[in-house]
Amino acid sequence: MRQTERFFVEGPNSLWQLYKTVAFSKVMKNFIIIQLARYTPFFPVKNWLYRKCLHMQVGKQSAFALMVMVDLMFPERISVGDNTIIGYNTTILTHEYLIKEYRLGDVVIGKNVMIGANCTILPGITIGDGATVAAGTVVSKSIPAHAFARGNPMVVTERKIDGQ
Repeated sequence: MRQTERFFVEGPNSLWQLYKTVAFSKVMKNFIIIQLARYTPFFPVKNWLYRKCLHMQVGKQSAFALMVMVDLMFPERISVGDNTIIGYNTTILTHEYLIKEYRLGDVVIGKNVMIGANCTILPGITIGDGATVAAGTVVSKSIPAHAFARGNPMVVTERKIDGQ
């Protein structure tokens, strides 16, 4: 189950009211930093940008592949454990702007997690230590530790025994 906070709006849809929820200057700063990080081939530099400039929690030796897109509005709500791989072109969201509301949720990715290419991780998700997420998966609910998840809709197809 996803853990999100809901904020209701009146008037135009919530995305139209974006700059009432997050400062334009923050969005522009984050945009520039995220674009630099997306194309930087050096993992220590990416992780430094995420930690120091976007205030994300990023563990030791975690690797964000080329073109990973972290949340533009609230990247500080993303936490990634040690020795985790996030595959090419994966998107990690911590916000959803809907017609009459917007939602915010932390994304917590454990240690030793493998996330394949082209995944989308929705707000309010926890991915447990040692889990594997197959390429192309839309992570729409939390994944337990050491589980294997795949598909859209996502299904957990197996669990590893004793963390192996």
